This record gives sequence, structure tokens and C-alpha cells, in this order.
Amino acid sequence: MSTRSILGLIYMVQGLKQLGEDPEPVLQRHGLRLDQLDPGTRIERARELRLYADLAEGLHDPLVGLRLGGFYGLAGYGPLVMLLMTCANAWEAFQLGIRYQKLTYLFGTLRMEPGERQSALILTPMPMTPQAFRFRVDGEVSGTYKMVRDMQASLGLDIRAERIDMPYPRPPEAAAYEAYFGCPVRFGEHEARFWLRNEHLQIRFPTADASGHALYRSMCEQQLQAQAQTDDTLAERVLAHLGLFSGDFPGIEAVARSFEMSERSLRRALREEGHGFRDLLAQARYAKARHLLQHSSQPVEAIAQQLGYAESAAFIHAFQRWAGMSPAAWRVR
Repeated sequence: MSTRSILGLIYMVQGLKQLGEDPEPVLQRHGLRLDQLDPGTRIERARELRLYADLAEGLHDPLVGLRLGGFYGLAGYGPLVMLLMTCANAWEAFQLGIRYQKLTYLFGTLRMEPGERQSALILTPMPMTPQAFRFRVDGEVSGTYKMVRDMQASLGLDIRAERIDMPYPRPPEAAAYEAYFGCPVRFGEHEARFWLRNEHLQIRFPTADASGHALYRSMCEQQLQAQAQTDDTLAERVLAHLGLFSGDFPGIEAVARSFEMSERSLRRALREEGHGFRDLLAQARYAKARHLLQHSSQPVEAIAQQLGYAESAAFIHAFQRWAGMSPAAWRVR
């Protein structure tokens, strides 16, 4: 499965909270809490997209996506930012940024389009529902802008976009975009574009370092290879999916849809790995039960509800079957 650093999701949720939005109901619906997210872990790409789509539905400020860019720090990009800062110039840095874009928090796709006097860094966004589309595009464009401006501040440079294009109709808040980016913004385009003067792209970086550059490129290659590994079994992917939910767990039909499979195909594939969906659902409930018993002070009744049991007696009976003791006894131990 394609996974990404969960740090991007953490930055976004932290930003939403500081901007006055409330992401907690959506996180709870997916069985997540911000204080339980480990920055060193990874999240499945499709799962993160579903979170963004759900979060977009409850937003109150139409400019929140634009403002989220300010919450993505340089340090979160790891070796990639050092690789870019040790390039010879901005043109080379943009080319390598495109080469290693999977190490960023983007869902869209970057490419560079050279021109006679100006060149364009182009972001082709991922299709989403209209509200989620603007929210995600604004976040990716402003996040890319923030990364470039932060790098320039470290380098002592000031390379600004001549114009920025946005891939959706002109909104009533259009003036806020020009104020944020400090340049004209044109709406209604097919892709997002940063237009840059060619002479600015050739300015030499004061931090150019061939030896350090080779080291950081090797580190980025290792990260790409680790990211590309897809050794997880389908059963493990289903367990990870079920682990995101709290309360009503999805049935096999809903899980099959999330994996773009038919219910019959999912059952057959799991059976070939020696698993049944009901067993995996029990494993997911048992893992979440142990976590809640160990890391929360919630009463057994509340935990039973989070696991989808209408009555705590049914949960207690199931837990005794899994662990050989009652939830209360397990918690005390």
C-alpha cells in the first residue's frame, strides 16, 4: 500500500485547531486523536485523503486552506530540504523537488514547464469533491509557497512569483489570495502555476555544496525506496483500516469499496491468506480495547460503545474470550 508520513496530517490538524476550526469530531469518527498520533509513523495515502474530504465538509472559513500553509515547517521535510538548499541554483532545486515530490505532503503532481522569459512550476491537483478540492489545493499551493519562502529566508534570497494561477473559479475572497502571495492571482485555470522569471532561477545558492548534496540525495533515495515497499498483506491493510474507526465499524461491503474491490473478491483474497473478515474485525476490536483500557480511564461501558457494542455485557463476554479475563481484570493487571 502507498503510505506517507503522518506528519503532514498532524501539521494540518494542529493548524485547523489554531485557526478556530474543530477537527476533533472527524478524527474521532476515524478512531483517531491528535495526542495519540506518532509523528514517526505512516498513514495509507487513500485513508489520509478520506480524512481530508471529511474535514473539508465541516469547515467554516473558506480561506482556512490558504492559511494552513503557514503551519508546515521546513524541519518536517527532513533531508529533502537540505538536498534542495545544497543545489547550485533555484532551477536545479525545482528539478530535484519534482524528482522527490513523494517526500513532501502533496497529493497533486508537480512538474516544471520552461518558457522563453518565464518558467512555471505547475501543480496538477488530485480530483476531489468541490469543497475538498479548494481546501486541498489552497493548502498545497500555500504550503509549497511557504516552503520556498522559508528556504529563501535561510539563503538570504528573495525570488518571488510573478503570478500564481489557481484551478477553480474566482471566489469572493480573491483579494485575500493576492495579499497572501504578494503577487497577482488568476483564477479559473486548469492547473495551479507559479510563474517565475528565468533569470531568478539561475541565481547561485550561497549554500551550494557538492559533497553535502551527494549525502542528502542518497538519504532521499533511501526514503523513496522505503516508501515504495508494498510488502503488507491484504489482511494487515484491512486491520489498519479497521483500526481507524471507533463506534460502528464498517462491514465487509464498505471495506471492500474502500479497497476498490467487490465483497466477493475481498473475501476470496483474505481466504487465500488464511483469514476471514470476522476474525480480522475481532482482532481490530481486541487491539482497540486493549489500547483504551491501558491508555484511558474510560469506564468499560464507554469502551464497549466505542467498539460498537450496544451492551457492555456483550463486550465483556467477547473480551473474556480474547484475553481469558475480564476487561477490568486486564486493566488492573
